[in-house]
Amino acid sequence: MASQKSLCFLVALFISFICSSQAVTLEVGDDDGWTLNPVEDYNAWSSRLRFLVNDTLYFKYEDATDSVLVVDKDDYDNCNVDNAIEKLNGGESYFKLEQPGPHYFITGNKSNCDQGQKIIVAVLHIRTQSPPSPLRAPSPLTPAAASPVTVTPPSATPVLTPPASTGGSSPSPDGSNLEGVSSPRPSPSRSLASTVVSGSMTASLVTLIIALCLII
Repeated sequence: MASQKSLCFLVALFISFICSSQAVTLEVGDDDGWTLNPVEDYNAWSSRLRFLVNDTLYFKYEDATDSVLVVDKDDYDNCNVDNAIEKLNGGESYFKLEQPGPHYFITGNKSNCDQGQKIIVAVLHIRTQSPPSPLRAPSPLTPAAASPVTVTPPSATPVLTPPASTGGSSPSPDGSNLEGVSSPRPSPSRSLASTVVSGSMTASLVTLIIALCLII
């Protein structure tokens, strides 16, 4: 019984870890899909996005006339369609980005490739969640008995006369006169076409598994 509960909790932790990676699926070319002469050049499209390990590329194209070839840099530069590392066909293809670094894709139609139907996708290392910054431990308090405080009688305190106003303006107490202070800009979203794994769904799934573990 105890081993079954332990297994359930391990499964819940594993699912939580997998879902926290928030891998996304991105459609190459967005609404244009994989075609000749898209509205936005494919490399311009890829350069404005951030691709991470475990993300997936989705290619949509005409099955009868097109395909997707995974190639190396030389075959990419020369539009060599006869030496593909992997060939994707069927009209709709998915390619999971499992390794960091540049990935090269060209169309299986050499004429279209020569006219620019190809793309380079630069993949960053696997996403990791940054640990929270450690809090500084407070300095130990010195016992009051160890350092007595001498109180000066109020009569011994000299009275200072404030200086006359020189006509200068005092800084606004609310800090409205501070210059050069700007709020940080929010990070741009990865893509409108990105499908992000919902955190609420993850939490619900993990909660359900833990509840089942408690019932067993």
